[in-house]
Amino acid sequence: MNRLDGRTALVTGGRQGIGRAIVDAFIHEGADVATCGRAGRPGDLPPTIGWHKTDMASADNIEDLRLEMLDRFGGLDILVNNAGIQIEKTILDTSDEDWDQLMGVNAKGVFMACRAMIPIMKRGGVIINIGSISGNVADPGLALYNASKAFVHGLTRSIAVDHGPKIRCNAICPGWIMTDMADAAFAVADHPATAKTDTLARHPVGRFGQPEDIAAMAVWLASDDAAFATGQCYTVDGGVTAASPLNPGLF
Repeated sequence: MNRLDGRTALVTGGRQGIGRAIVDAFIHEGADVATCGRAGRPGDLPPTIGWHKTDMASADNIEDLRLEMLDRFGGLDILVNNAGIQIEKTILDTSDEDWDQLMGVNAKGVFMACRAMIPIMKRGGVIINIGSISGNVADPGLALYNASKAFVHGLTRSIAVDHGPKIRCNAICPGWIMTDMADAAFAVADHPATAKTDTLARHPVGRFGQPEDIAAMAVWLASDDAAFATGQCYTVDGGVTAASPLNPGLF
């Protein structure tokens, strides 16, 4: 028996990267999955997966998404708030428009999705928010992104406290996962190749993460195996934040 047999799931931002890996993993574990993104349906998305074009910063779009989930599933068992964007700027270079764009998706979008979906979630439902180690320790040049992920971590704990035992709510805090976002973050360094090499050397596991590493954690959190886990922010970073910064050549 698969771990998510009979469950219904919505994964936001499922076009590529971590979101797509979670979609694929949930399908493999038996879930009936819908996902969404700002553009049209990806050509390689299996026909059994529902797709909804959605701007997660739009309250109207999220309401349409809620109605779609009711029509498709009659409710939800699992919500994964994965959709997010990144702007590579310090606070002095950040405009009001940057704030509205990034916080609209990464912070307000998660808030609005939870507010819309919690009432239609079945008892025993699960919310998984995708946070980041950047919400705990700041990555240079990513001021708004860092702040948005700290918000996600705080909201995760509040939802768990306020809405248990009907639902469980946890966050996954990925480290350096090899996606377009990671490449963009390295690109703002003075010496991108050196920055990437130095960062890799700080990983005790000896490699960067892959989207599938986060998807595996999402499957566990969504399953009954994690029935006593709620209100937590789980770091999945290959050990990079466990290492002392005083010994950069340790590994």
